[in-house]
Amino acid sequence: VDSYAKLGKDVIVGPYSIIESDVIIGDRTEIGNHVTISSGTIIGNDCKIFHSASIGAIPQDLKYNNEETKLIIGDRNIIRESVTINIGTKASGKTTIGSDCLFMAYVHVAHDCNIGDNVIMSNLTTLGGHVNIGDWAILSGGVLVHQFCNIGSHSFVGASGLVTQDIPPFILAAGSPLEYSGLNSVGLKRRGFTIEDRKQIKSIYNLFFRSKNNRKDNISKIKKEIPMSENTESIIDFIKSSERGII
Repeated sequence: VDSYAKLGKDVIVGPYSIIESDVIIGDRTEIGNHVTISSGTIIGNDCKIFHSASIGAIPQDLKYNNEETKLIIGDRNIIRESVTINIGTKASGKTTIGSDCLFMAYVHVAHDCNIGDNVIMSNLTTLGGHVNIGDWAILSGGVLVHQFCNIGSHSFVGASGLVTQDIPPFILAAGSPLEYSGLNSVGLKRRGFTIEDRKQIKSIYNLFFRSKNNRKDNISKIKKEIPMSENTESIIDFIKSSERGII
């Protein structure tokens, strides 16, 4: 443990782990054995990092030029065996991860990603750089996400999915090629979305995905035919802001 690292109360560090300078670790966080936590990493309280993880290493980006950037991890995250998470580049200056997330074995989070709260990434899931993932999203095993893609909150991506375009909130994305496969109904029920909420969300996506019109026309139709609500607005904002296109 470097003398310039700052460890909170009751932090546990396992054998053969290395914590470099300019690292901050919150209270009660547990670090397993053979873990490397590199400079520029900030980890919150009550996290658990399993053995052989590499947290805060420099990006796998040839444009990176040793600029000073950060990896910021929230509270109560579980990071399993051999997970790799990189710091940011000068493009955004940081990689950020929220709280209460689960990263299963061999997950990779590249530079400049922004991951919300309560996200689950299953074994062997890999994110390219600059990926944004909303709260409560779940990525199944072996999912590959292209750089600069956005995955909406409360969405579910099926196993081995190749994500090359944006996935809107609340939906189930599955198949090869990846496509809209209905609502993430189980997840929405668990998180307290009412029957009325789910019906409205389904109506929005029926209009959007089953139409042969362009994105602008579909958004206009949704605004005319679907009552405005917080869910409606979040879907419209996501679709309008998409630069890579919607699956």
